[in-house]
Amino acid sequence: MKLSMIATLGCLLAGLVLCDVAGSYHSYLLTVQQLQVNLSKAGSTSKKGFILVDVRSPEEHQAGMIPGTDLNIDFREIQARHREIGAQLDEHIVVYCQSGRRSNIAAETLADLGYRHVYNVSGSMNAWLEAGYPVERPRR
Repeated sequence: MKLSMIATLGCLLAGLVLCDVAGSYHSYLLTVQQLQVNLSKAGSTSKKGFILVDVRSPEEHQAGMIPGTDLNIDFREIQARHREIGAQLDEHIVVYCQSGRRSNIAAETLADLGYRHVYNVSGSMNAWLEAGYPVERPRR
């Protein structure tokens, strides 16, 4: 009896450790195909239902962005400048960079700040370009 209780407790503790590891990432992944479908369905960028943020450097942003991008905040500044996004904690925010690495950091930072619906575009700009989707230059 005592041995089965210890085994059960051990399984419970292992489950808690696994839950903690799984819970450490609390943003979501979005493919470029899913992003494109959502952008197309919206009809206009103001009705898309999410805020699209380019977290690359300003120089990268000037070279070309995903159409419908609402703003550019360098991923290193996302914690200090997140209020510029203008989102409530329950609104949807989609972030992208060049490859997905920096936007993953930005997405996790936003989630740590309490935003509940943060999406990182998998493969980000590289995947967008590889899929043949259009790019536009920001207005100055």
